Amino acid sequence: MLFWLSVFALSALLVMLAFRYRATLIPYVPNPVKSLFPRLGHYSPLSTFAEQADAGLTSSSFDIEANIQEGDSRAGLDERGTQEVLEIMRRERVNFDQARLIRQNRILAANGIDPSGIPLDAKAVTRL
Repeated sequence: MLFWLSVFALSALLVMLAFRYRATLIPYVPNPVKSLFPRLGHYSPLSTFAEQADAGLTSSSFDIEANIQEGDSRAGLDERGTQEVLEIMRRERVNFDQARLIRQNRILAANGIDPSGIPLDAKAVTRL
């Protein structure tokens, strides 16, 4: 019994580590395996402002290229948010600004806030 429990724990640990370091492991996965999982081959983290601007994550109202020209030392935009915006752009067929708005409205709705910024809770005090 103890043997199988330790085997299970070791397997779970390996799965968690593989998921955590998937970006570094994907280049080592053979092509036949990648063809079985099409989304696996399309994963490419965008870690710098230049890569994010090249991926279309810039507009006149959200100018990443200005950060590049000014030599911004930050690493770039939030990786999870970047992936969410790219997924919305692909799925909804909208531009970058519309995808950002859709993502922000989803975040507000998940926290019980109207897209206008007013809380949806009936007990919330909105005026004095």
